[in-house]
Amino acid sequence: MCGIIGSFNRKDSFEIIKTGLNIIKDRGRDGVGYYDKNRLVHKKSIKNLSYSESFCILGHNLHSIVNSVPQPIKLNNSVIAANCEIYNWKELKKEFKIQAENDAELLIKLIEKTGIIKTLEKLRGVYAFCCWKKNSVYLARDIIGVKPLWYSLKKDSLVFCSEKKAIKDYCTKIEELNPRQILKYDLKTGKTEFISRDFLSFGKEVEEEKTVLEKLKRLLVDAVRIRIPEKKFSLLFSGGIDSVIIAKILKDLGCRFTCYTAGTSKTSYDIVSAKRAADLLDLDLKYMIVPEEKIKKYLEKIVPLIEDNNVVKVGVALPLFIGCTLAKKDNNKVIFSGSGADELFGGYYRYKNFKNKKNLNKDSYSDILKIYEKNTYRDDCITMNNNLELRVPFLDKELVEYALNISPELKIKKIKDKMVGKYILRKLAVDLNIPEELSFKKKKAAQYGSGFDKAIKKSAKKKGLKKKSEFLATFYKKPNLRLGALISSGKDGLFAAYTMKKQNYKLSCVITITSENPDSYMFHTPNVSLARMQAEAMGIPIVLKKTRGKKEEELDDLKEALAEAKEKHNIQGVVSGALFSNYQRTRIEKICDSLGLKIFSPLWHIDQEKYMRHLLKSGFEIIFSSVAAFGLDSSWLNRKITQKDILRLAKLKEKYGLNVAGEGGEYESLVIDCPMFEQKIKILDSEIKKEDKNTAKLLIKKAVLEEKNK
Repeated sequence: MCGIIGSFNRKDSFEIIKTGLNIIKDRGRDGVGYYDKNRLVHKKSIKNLSYSESFCILGHNLHSIVNSVPQPIKLNNSVIAANCEIYNWKELKKEFKIQAENDAELLIKLIEKTGIIKTLEKLRGVYAFCCWKKNSVYLARDIIGVKPLWYSLKKDSLVFCSEKKAIKDYCTKIEELNPRQILKYDLKTGKTEFISRDFLSFGKEVEEEKTVLEKLKRLLVDAVRIRIPEKKFSLLFSGGIDSVIIAKILKDLGCRFTCYTAGTSKTSYDIVSAKRAADLLDLDLKYMIVPEEKIKKYLEKIVPLIEDNNVVKVGVALPLFIGCTLAKKDNNKVIFSGSGADELFGGYYRYKNFKNKKNLNKDSYSDILKIYEKNTYRDDCITMNNNLELRVPFLDKELVEYALNISPELKIKKIKDKMVGKYILRKLAVDLNIPEELSFKKKKAAQYGSGFDKAIKKSAKKKGLKKKSEFLATFYKKPNLRLGALISSGKDGLFAAYTMKKQNYKLSCVITITSENPDSYMFHTPNVSLARMQAEAMGIPIVLKKTRGKKEEELDDLKEALAEAKEKHNIQGVVSGALFSNYQRTRIEKICDSLGLKIFSPLWHIDQEKYMRHLLKSGFEIIFSSVAAFGLDSSWLNRKITQKDILRLAKLKEKYGLNVAGEGGEYESLVIDCPMFEQKIKILDSEIKKEDKNTAKLLIKKAVLEEKNK
């Protein structure tokens, strides 16, 4: 693992490179170098770098694991700076008859021989690199996004780096490269092209348990084996099923390593679990107890490091960071992690609530698609800050693709009246001779098992702050990301946006699609015109796009609207109010991914009754704008919905199977006020149109914004 940086067509390129290399120096302390069209410079330290007047410079910090080959590497008319761990580089070396001392040297020679696209198809590992070929600059990263890469395009210039923080003082618009895209930049014209890459496939589900167990074992053992380094290494260890399996495989392969964990007390769930697992498996374990009163000093370091104050991310970051500091003190160069197993094998609590298990793999696919935003950048920054390279066997490309095609029935299974997640993984543990006590041990998320989430909450209260997010924002005052909110005037889109705003994300614009088809498959249609008024009430701009509402064709209109929002309002992601509809969510995700936008669905698979009650308690005032279900009638329209109404909806659910949140089209809603509004909507003229006893619509003819009562 290394650090890469580049600046092209800028007068201050050397300043950017030298400053950036110094900021990310912990990514590689075994050497530093740059290439500037005229010369290749390799030095031991950054302070020894000689000045360059070139407008185009490619820089590199070296963290040497396999042979020390200085970077950047030049070959004929190509130069490469790579942050890579190509685990099959020796096999590729033989296959293509290439002479290379390590994976980075193999990478540039293979690109020269077969081209970038074909090379990426052959690689098994994780990587982020820049390849400079004459007047073309290519940026690429592994398809899942384990290795990070950020870039900024402005006025015919390109700047990129492994970490966003290293270029933030020189660039205003910084984006993370989507792992499913290759960026191609022309040095002469300044033209940028994004080349799309196909993601992993799924849908061919394997159901026979014995078959799955045999292949899963082979793939996982191989994924661990190929990641074992020649240098001293360690394992992040919580005593949970994921890290226990990796530990057992490493031990069975004859490896010597140390396990590390952290918690807020000796009785922390993860500390107790890790000690018990270490005793049963005869593992070397070290741990650190961090008292709650000392949490602040770690937050001061960690939150700016990961450039994010999201509560969950920080809660997970704390035990990860502390474990890594212990590993660093013991002079480890590599550390293993069980990251990715929850996403692949149904480990999250929400997976267990699936009414239709067939959708589980769709959720797994979605989670893996987004894991580069959720987990991998945080984990990479933390491990590299401790001069450690992170290795994640569960995110091996071949293993991921196979796991996405394992039958959901083998991931979530009912055992003794309890739904057990990661069933097939637990069966694999038993097959590896791991005691059943560990194999079927109850899961606790890292932030809770370590006790750090509770510690953050207590620290926030001591500061007089009600929310953990407010407390964490004191350590990193910038918004996490700039988002566009998909809003159609109803409750779900607005409450999803509100949820993200509370978590310190910035709402840069509203995006609204108005469909001519009242029965659109994708978009809410009743009174959607009021979304403009809602955007005005929030004081943010709106991107409006009309669509004819033809199935699938309407997605092109959505893509145009999102592209416009990205261009005009510099959004980095999109927040959607999807609750249970895979039809909507998967299509939105696909469009966002193609545009390099991150997607957030904070209400996904939320308990509907709890959601509705929380919505009202949060200060949302909603009315029903249409009804179409047994038990509902026109009396529900055009009046403020109350907690008593939620109780009535819950009873209708028991009687008719109604969706309490209206997800099945039982009703549509309109938000007339919420905490984000500076003014509220007042309806002056409206009409109710009845179709039958249980079907009616509210047509709003005139509405205005009025001041709220102080």
